[in-house]
Amino acid sequence: MKKSIIALTATIAILFSTNNIQASTPNSELTTIEIADAQLQNVYDAYFTVKDALIKSDSKLTSAKAAALLTAITAVKMDKLKSNEHTVWMKVVKKLTSDAKSISSTTDLKKQRETFKSLSKSTYDLIKVSSPEQPIYKQYCPMADADWLSKEKAVKNPYYGSSMLTCGNVVETIK
Repeated sequence: MKKSIIALTATIAILFSTNNIQASTPNSELTTIEIADAQLQNVYDAYFTVKDALIKSDSKLTSAKAAALLTAITAVKMDKLKSNEHTVWMKVVKKLTSDAKSISSTTDLKKQRETFKSLSKSTYDLIKVSSPEQPIYKQYCPMADADWLSKEKAVKNPYYGSSMLTCGNVVETIK
């Protein structure tokens, strides 16, 4: 009888510890919405690295960052996007891809900056229908007659770099 009680107690202890381990294990599965948000966030983050490279007037870095952007664009699984994002994605994906390829395939800073105008327009159209994790600032430079997107409110102009770093202003906040 004593051995049966000990065995039963050990069995109950093992069951409780197994249940506690299972209960404390975080769910590693991502929901479809989280996957969609992460996909587009990767595209946005890559866009911002291209912009930052242009601010530094570093054409080789800009080319490399545009190649990373191209990778992020091609990794997007359209069927995982929300319907409003999917609609805009279908409209801008060819232009986004073309612009990222164009920027990545040249080290001519002037050409990169010219193509960045179009890249910014397509990215703006897409981010406008998304729910960005943080406010995104649409900024405008009258000298370049062009917009760009930034995570920071402070203006750092990708079209002129250090020669006119603060030329421009915030024209819209996307939340």
